[in-house]
This record gives sequence, C-alpha cells and structure tokens, in this order.
Amino acid sequence: MSHPHWQTLLQQPSAESSSKGPDVDGQRDTVIVPLEDRVVLEVRGPDSEKFLQGQASASTAHATATIAPPAVFCTPKGRAIANVQLIKSASECYWLLLERSIVDALHQHLAKYAAFYKAELTLRHDLAIAGLAGHRLDDVLGATMTLPHADWGVRVSADEELAITRHPHDMMRLVLIASEERLAELCRSLKAGLTLASNELWQRLDIEAGLLWLDELQREKWLPQMFNWEALAGISFKKGCYTGQEVVARAHYRGQVKKRLMRLSVPTAERIEVGTDIKDATSDKTLGEVVRSATTNDNHVEVLAVMTIKDDMPSLTVNDQPAHLKPLPYVLERRDPETLSD
Repeated sequence: MSHPHWQTLLQQPSAESSSKGPDVDGQRDTVIVPLEDRVVLEVRGPDSEKFLQGQASASTAHATATIAPPAVFCTPKGRAIANVQLIKSASECYWLLLERSIVDALHQHLAKYAAFYKAELTLRHDLAIAGLAGHRLDDVLGATMTLPHADWGVRVSADEELAITRHPHDMMRLVLIASEERLAELCRSLKAGLTLASNELWQRLDIEAGLLWLDELQREKWLPQMFNWEALAGISFKKGCYTGQEVVARAHYRGQVKKRLMRLSVPTAERIEVGTDIKDATSDKTLGEVVRSATTNDNHVEVLAVMTIKDDMPSLTVNDQPAHLKPLPYVLERRDPETLSD
C-alpha cells in the first residue's frame, strides 16, 4: 500500500533533512513518526482466542478493551521467533503488532498450527502505523480522543479502524494503527500540534525504554528473558502451555539465563551496526553484541546489547570506543501480565 505522504499532510520538511532534530526531550515538540518498519498480522475467526492461547506467552484473557499486552512466540526449544503487542480489535479478532522484517517468519510458523483451527491469518497491508511522542501529547490529543495512560494500554474504535496503544517510556508514547484514510484525517486535524520526526528518533526512544522489537537478524537467537521480556510483562508464568513454554519456564525457575539486554552509550558520531561485538576493554574478550542502535544530537550513539551478565562488569568497548553502561528504566525481575491495568 502507499502510506500517507507525511510531509504533505503536515506541511513540514522531512525530519531527516533538517540540521537539528525535533526538541522532544526539551518538552517543546510533540512528534509523529511514520513506523513503516512495523506491521499488523491479523488473527480472525471463531477459534482465534483458543488458537493464540496455545502459541503466545501471554494469555488471550490479558488482551482486553483497555490492555494490549506484550507477548512472544517461540520455537519448541524456547527461542523467540517474534515478539508482538497483542491487541484485541474485535470479539473474534486479534492484531499482532510487530517488526515488518520478521512477519513472514511468524506467519509461516503460526500457519502450521492455524490449519487445525477456525482461524485465519492475514497480513494487514492496508493499515498504516505511526508513533506519537512528547511530554505535551495529552494536551495535543486529549481533546480529540480518549487515550490509554498505562504502559501497554489500548483504545480501539468501534469500527475497528483505529487502535491507539501506549508503549513504555517516561514521556507519553503512543502507537496509532489505522486505515490510511483514517490516519490521514487525524494528521490533518492535528497538524498544528505535531512535528514530523524520523524513525531514528523512535528507535532511540525504544532504546531508552529498554525495549527491543526483534527483527529478522535476531530471529530464534534468544530466549525471551535474554531481551528482558518478562520484566516488561511479556511472559505469563501462570497460564497454560504454549509452544516453547517448558523451556522458557525452566530457564526462569532454575536461574539459567546468563545473558541480558543492557543499555549503553558510546561517544561517537559514527553509526554502530547491529551485530557489532561488545568487548571487555582489558582482555578484548567478546561479551555480547549490539541488537539496536540510534544516534543522538550530541555525537553519541545509544545502544541496546544482549550481553553476558557478570557481578562485576568490566570496562567495555564497541569498535574500540569506550561504551558506558546506562541504567534500564525497569528492574530485572518478573512482572506478570496479569497485573497490567489501565
């Protein structure tokens, strides 16, 4: 599909062409980001709830009119194929929001099991997706719609043409999923309050939130706990079985997870590629790898990396540059999806 032409809708130059990015951190701007790297895989049919219950790490009962929980789909060996946000868009319909590069792999995996249920999988190319972020977002949008205020909160319109979900961050951060026409209409009505920004900014906000959305490069590499998914309420240890559940639960209860998602900052203006090694500055031993990176306006690169955890972390380097550990905005302990509420 052809997504809305954002520059025309908002009557603004492209964020990539400006010398200085929007001032979302300085609390001046409310930004809109075209999330063309995200997509919706729809599961619809009388058995959609039962089918997903046997595949997703979150119970379908957790997906309600106000909560769209994070979930993960695994191989039988517990390796994560894709992580998603599970949105109940209608009584017999769920939207799985995930990275575009990995959707075909998830589609093929789920299709093997869907054949035994009255559930149909559809890649919703007709839906456009945008991110909104800013400290003043409530002021910009509050008069036009009811917003979710808790992490993973959701609002879905009665006609199934608009879903608004909230993603973790210390500022309000929303994802809008809508038909192209509905999203274009919304942009036109709000253009005076929005600044167009690039996907690089959204990636940085995900990094600050300690949130990794798996793409094709990370498919089937990690147990869900290795990218902190249980700390983000993405794994239920109380629901019944799902594919890979036994391995995931065993790793949790036996404390076998020795790798974790960590956040780092590197003082360099050069882009850091996904897959780059994180090394011990003294021994030059590889301790992990970069799984997401984004540049900032102050000649730093913010990084998420899956790394071997140690009681006493050594000094680190990336591409021979010093890499400084930064705190995650959540504690590394289990957060049950059953506790989510909006």
